[in-house]
Parts: sequence; structure tokens; C-alpha cells
Amino acid sequence: MPNILQLLPGLEGEEMNYVQMLIKEMSDTQAQNFAMAYSSRRKDPMMILLVCLVGFLGFAGIHRFLLNNIGLGILYFFTAGLCFIGTIVDLVNYRKLAFEYNSRVAQELAMMVKQ
Repeated sequence: MPNILQLLPGLEGEEMNYVQMLIKEMSDTQAQNFAMAYSSRRKDPMMILLVCLVGFLGFAGIHRFLLNNIGLGILYFFTAGLCFIGTIVDLVNYRKLAFEYNSRVAQELAMMVKQ
């Protein structure tokens, strides 16, 4: 079983446990391929936080576009982040938003690598 901290040193907490669970059945080569693809596609929670803060400067919803939530991104853009309330909620929940996106990406990549 490959060590996730060696393959993806930037992971922590819930995300690390989730990815470790996904790769436990993979061979070393599959795990390395997964790690390369995942590291290029995952979103760092701090980046989501910073981009969400840009929402207060008039570009509300950009973080939703990064998370592939196009509909909410458009809604936030035209409603100033739902009058800033949605943007504030997203600022509080930025780690959860990043984890949800990253877990979807990890699941897709794990299925591709195992084939």
C-alpha cells in the first residue's frame, strides 16, 4: 500500500483520509499515476479562500467557477454574491467547498486509474 504523504505531501485531515482510502487497493504505479493527476487537478482550500475574498471587490462568484459550479457562479456574479450573504457563507465554509470538489475529482481519477 503506497504512502499518501510521500505521494501527495500537501494533503491533510479529511482529504488525506479520503484519498488514502481510494488508493489502498492500487498498485504503486497506479497510485503514482493517480497522485500526479490529482495534484494537478485538486484545488487548495487556501486558494478558494483567497478567490472568495475577491468577491468583496466586485467579482463575486469566481470561486464557484473554479469549483465547477457554473450556475451558482453566474448567480453570485449577477446578485453580488446574493447580497454578500452567500459569499460570507462560502468564506466560512471554504474548506468544505474545496473538500467536496477534491473528493469528486479524486473519485473520478481513481476510477480512471483502476481501469
